[in-house]
Amino acid sequence: MNGQFRGGNQKRMRLGEMKPGMKGRISGLSCRGRLRRRLMDMGIVSGVPVEIVRAAPLGDPVELKVKDFYLSLRKDEAGDIWIEVEDESE
Repeated sequence: MNGQFRGGNQKRMRLGEMKPGMKGRISGLSCRGRLRRRLMDMGIVSGVPVEIVRAAPLGDPVELKVKDFYLSLRKDEAGDIWIEVEDESE
């Protein structure tokens, strides 16, 4: 895939809903204030590719790969991050 989606088969979902192995691009943040600033400081900005690496047994936290580093976020923080993922149903 080389970091870019081909075609128009994209859907938008929250990062917290994604399963390990899924990839996508950040399309926006729905949080405000300090949390938004902290996420942006860590490289969570629109257009950046992300991949869900794994989740803890109870689903919290989740580990994701952002650019060239790994980041663990709580499920509620991940729920504030919107991702465009390629629709694999076709």
